[in-house]
Amino acid sequence: MDLRQLRYFTVLAETLNFHRAAERLNMSQPPLTVAIRKLEDELGTALFDRDPRGVRLTAAGLAALPPARAALAQAEQVREAVRQGAAGMRGRLVMGFIGSAIGELLPRIVSPFREAFPNVELVLEEMNSVEIVRAIAGRKVDIGLVRLPVMDGSPVSIEVIERDHLVVAMPSGKGLLRERRGVDLADLSDSQFIIYNPVSVLHATIRLACQRAGFSPLVAQEATQVQTILSLVQAGLGVALVPARTARFAPEGVQLLPLTEPIPIDMGIACARDAGPLARNFVVSALATVDSCSVS
Repeated sequence: MDLRQLRYFTVLAETLNFHRAAERLNMSQPPLTVAIRKLEDELGTALFDRDPRGVRLTAAGLAALPPARAALAQAEQVREAVRQGAAGMRGRLVMGFIGSAIGELLPRIVSPFREAFPNVELVLEEMNSVEIVRAIAGRKVDIGLVRLPVMDGSPVSIEVIERDHLVVAMPSGKGLLRERRGVDLADLSDSQFIIYNPVSVLHATIRLACQRAGFSPLVAQEATQVQTILSLVQAGLGVALVPARTARFAPEGVQLLPLTEPIPIDMGIACARDAGPLARNFVVSALATVDSCSVS
């Protein structure tokens, strides 16, 4: 028994006429007659009573009709699920994200995606950028929000979602700097620095920026989260270089000042992803959301 036979059976059961059933099935009558007979032989009982006036369902045929319709409906659901899966409209999307994205970017891009793709199960896991890229390459994660620049050479697609740049965080009213509109990074060569720990891509970025300015930073403390770094700055333990988009985390008593010469390093948050349709749809949705917010 196959789905083709069940479809022939249900159409004949609805029309009770071989000729009309064959027309609806876009086939000639003899093959339909043969197919129904083979189905009855396989089941070991007649599904239709035949007489010169037409056909009618037997008791066995009446009993078989509801489950036959249900089987065809389930088969159609499978076809639709496969179609939606291939189009990235259904499935399970595992997404890694860096901690600094949780405050504003992640909620902003996740909500429109879930609204547009309600049949996609979105699973979120917090990681650092290197872990995300490696997890995608190892097929443990499908997509992730990572901090640029990406310091891992794993073969994954990288698409920039939001560009950013470094600014100087320091206690409000720190010496002569309180009146400046910008800071020359070289002027901070004698300052104590609060710096991201080595698991963050920003650790190497900041050290490279200081090196280009002619000095190696004097590290007073390392931390993982920008909120922690800014709190340590607030406590007067040093200055820090942080992404400009983290300004919303700056507590009272911390001022964020631009650098007089921006650091020529690509920075921001990007989507690292595999080649699957679910991840591709997320990137398209995220870019559309960010672009619309930029226009508004």
